[in-house]
Amino acid sequence: MAYKSDIEIAREAKKKPILEIGAKLGIPAEHLLPYGHDKAKVGQGFIDSVQGNRNGKLILVTAINPTPAGEGKTTTTVGLGDGLNRIGKKAVICIREASLGPNFGMKGGAAGGGMSQVVPMEEMNLHFTGDFHAITSAHNLLAAMIDNHIYWGNTLEIDTRRVVWRRVVDMNDRALRQINCSLGGVANGFPREAGFDITVASEVMAILCLAKNLADLEKRLGDMIVAYRRDKSPVYCRDLKADGAMTVLLKDAMQPNLVQTLENNPAFVHGGPFANIAHGCNSVTATTTALKLADYVVTEAGFGADLGAEKFMNIKCRKAGLAPDAVVLVATVRAMKMNGGVAKADLGTENVAAVKKGCANLGRHIANLKGFGVPVVVGINHFVTDTEAEVQAVKDFVKAQGSEAFLCKHWAQGGAGIEDLARRVVELADKGSQFTPLYPDEMGLFEKIETIAKRIYHADEVLADKSVRDQLRAWEAQGYGHLPICMAKTQYSFSTDPNLRGAPTGHSVPVREVRLSAGAGFVVAICGEIMTMPGLPKVPSAETIRLNEAGQIEGLF
Repeated sequence: MAYKSDIEIAREAKKKPILEIGAKLGIPAEHLLPYGHDKAKVGQGFIDSVQGNRNGKLILVTAINPTPAGEGKTTTTVGLGDGLNRIGKKAVICIREASLGPNFGMKGGAAGGGMSQVVPMEEMNLHFTGDFHAITSAHNLLAAMIDNHIYWGNTLEIDTRRVVWRRVVDMNDRALRQINCSLGGVANGFPREAGFDITVASEVMAILCLAKNLADLEKRLGDMIVAYRRDKSPVYCRDLKADGAMTVLLKDAMQPNLVQTLENNPAFVHGGPFANIAHGCNSVTATTTALKLADYVVTEAGFGADLGAEKFMNIKCRKAGLAPDAVVLVATVRAMKMNGGVAKADLGTENVAAVKKGCANLGRHIANLKGFGVPVVVGINHFVTDTEAEVQAVKDFVKAQGSEAFLCKHWAQGGAGIEDLARRVVELADKGSQFTPLYPDEMGLFEKIETIAKRIYHADEVLADKSVRDQLRAWEAQGYGHLPICMAKTQYSFSTDPNLRGAPTGHSVPVREVRLSAGAGFVVAICGEIMTMPGLPKVPSAETIRLNEAGQIEGLF
């Protein structure tokens, strides 16, 4: 049977005008700022007006560690939202926006797949409503103002060796990871070392996703530390008087984007921090607004539960006062086989023994999530090569872990293929959870890193140079000890070795650098070989993306 590509399915979508989608949630037309006919931003005035509404139930969708076999976390998020609406519940999904870097690199888009997609797919995966461009511009405005201040006399006494504010671009460009800037003589300023991160790793992105409103956004931007003086005292963004102009650039970007699924159900798509180098969740504004408008809100956290879900629980929920009522953990039979040692080329052949062996990764994620006090159910994202025996092996394993697994066929059937999971999620969410973060605010910063490494990654120890430990102690002395930790680590393994699949134990977590995101309100611990500026693969997706004779985009997935 020949299957249509995601983009072919998206083109055939029977979209409704975005004003009709807004009306489903009770958003008046005058509070929607349309971007064409099929997407719009929700006005702050409306968001403020619904704050007195009661909250709906919050459902988190997360996954096992990603493999080349594919898991389909966003696809399942979209499918579950459609499934909930299909069984008569008022549900909204909240997901992140796509970064251009992965789209033109190797990961692909972030709009779901098959019959469980958010549309317009092409716009979502490209420029969308311009939020990422606004974040890039605001971030780089600050970078320009730092160097400009130094050029015009440096009254703040910034030590040019200690400028910590890097530049960003929304593209995978390894050549920019470390650069020398201001070369070319006196007229161009004072030469110094600098570098670029990808836009999604920007603290501005994190702040946009954690800020409650424009006033909170401006305060957080002002709190960002951009450099240090010779005496190591910090220089803040507000010292350079950049926070006001940055807020102006981000004014529209702060408003959540409303779009729709293929089944014409509402979806908020807003923000896009990566979970392997940032906190990996859509915006607090989008999630909290959705909770005021729907009975059930389905949101996702990036990559595996060891990264995205951990940060959702310990950073986003802590900062926003949220508590998930249920968690769906996405897995595939194919990924279980790959974790069990099967090569990608052989995944289409039945291998129940490999499925059972690979379930160790799934089991660890189940146990970790239960440790937060939330009920966990497993969604098996169905592939046509799955056999009944393989699916049953996963179900039996999950049952032995004290949870349940449901076979979900939403990729092929849309909301109709995930109704059983949707009904069970409603039952669990309606009972509520006993959610508790992994560690208290008052725990020391290094102890928080150790807690994540030992309890979530099951490592034996954290390795960190004296300079890293001294830096953490210095931040504690400066009043930042209460902040949560944002681990920057490979997404492919519980360890820092991307090739170590399954559920490894006895490994160490090396922390090579720590960064203080004082505005966002967390400390980043950079582990192993993870990069905050990814590179393109040997054969990037960009090589096959083009316009066809009909003017349609091809190669985007």
